[in-house]
Amino acid sequence: MNRRHFITSTAGAWTAAHLTGNRSNLYSGSRKYRAAVIGHTGVGGYGHGWDEAFNPFDSIDVVAVADPDDTGRSEVMAHTGAKQGYRDYQEMLRKENPELVAICPHALDHRLEMVTAAAESGAHILMEKPFARDLVEADAMVKAIRNSGVKVQVGLVTATLPMTQRVLQMVRQGEIGVLQEIRARGKEDRRAGGEDLMVLGCHLMHLLRMFAGNPKWVFAHVTEHESEMKRGHAREKQGPGSMGALAGDQVAAMFYLGQGVHAYFGSKANDVKTGRRFGIYLYGSKGVIYLPTVSGAAILRSPDWHSGAWKPVELTEEEQAGSDQLATLMVADLLQAIEEDREPAVNEYDGRWTTEMISSVYESQLTDARVAFPLKNRTHPLERGV
Repeated sequence: MNRRHFITSTAGAWTAAHLTGNRSNLYSGSRKYRAAVIGHTGVGGYGHGWDEAFNPFDSIDVVAVADPDDTGRSEVMAHTGAKQGYRDYQEMLRKENPELVAICPHALDHRLEMVTAAAESGAHILMEKPFARDLVEADAMVKAIRNSGVKVQVGLVTATLPMTQRVLQMVRQGEIGVLQEIRARGKEDRRAGGEDLMVLGCHLMHLLRMFAGNPKWVFAHVTEHESEMKRGHAREKQGPGSMGALAGDQVAAMFYLGQGVHAYFGSKANDVKTGRRFGIYLYGSKGVIYLPTVSGAAILRSPDWHSGAWKPVELTEEEQAGSDQLATLMVADLLQAIEEDREPAVNEYDGRWTTEMISSVYESQLTDARVAFPLKNRTHPLERGV
């Protein structure tokens, strides 16, 4: 089945209609699950609250937390209700035998090892984004996951948002005519450029694929203080925990997604750091839709893309009630995927695609060429010898 149609027919079928803030309304499934949480206080922590993602579900019992930091581990045990705590996540997996594991740190230093250990233990995985530092690690993770047969939900929360699903439906139904192009902007805060591309661009890369399919090629331009980016500009994200090599304070990339549709990604250091531009514009032959990454959307029904008035895209009351339950939507879909033996809304292949699209931007800049997918060289473009 085409990936885009898969997302429309699965995640959008249940979302907020079942998520109104009442535990009894959540997707509970037909069985109970033992769950464990992996975090690392001070080095990626617990991401965007993934340690609490299982809490709303009566069908999930959080039995243990692993965190090398004693204070951080105790705090998470308290608010998850976990009775057991471990410094070593591998020991936890061996002793507790959980069926679900939340891999929470946003740092990627030990992502490959954590995912591999969880998959080999037979636990289904909920994991923070980004997916991997490079394609070598991404490929290894996909192999471990597929060999184990577990389900993985990558925390690209925009995929299951009711508003995203509504806009996807509108585009499929032709409400803005034939899709012409897509434009995406990063958050463009203090992280504008390469860090924005890695940390937040993964959300946008996934949205591009949701709306228009897998990219065929990319052509990109990356600069550092208006100079052409080179390998010597590579750096690590500020603060504890690695995201892999990053570079550039301005990124511009054009992806060809097939069927005559090009998508553009941009992130540029600038004097306005509110992050309000973070999202995508979908341009069609009959109008435009603006879809921010978290909430709200607007449509301009105008073939010339400028006349007329922007109107909000409306959600039902039930859909609106579930719009702020980002992690809950992801967990609910994961449970449903497990019990229906289908792919979750954002699986490991989707995660790897985000890594591949991010890596391709640097590949294109460094080779000064259009780069085809899949990338032949799987090592990080910024970390290769000159």
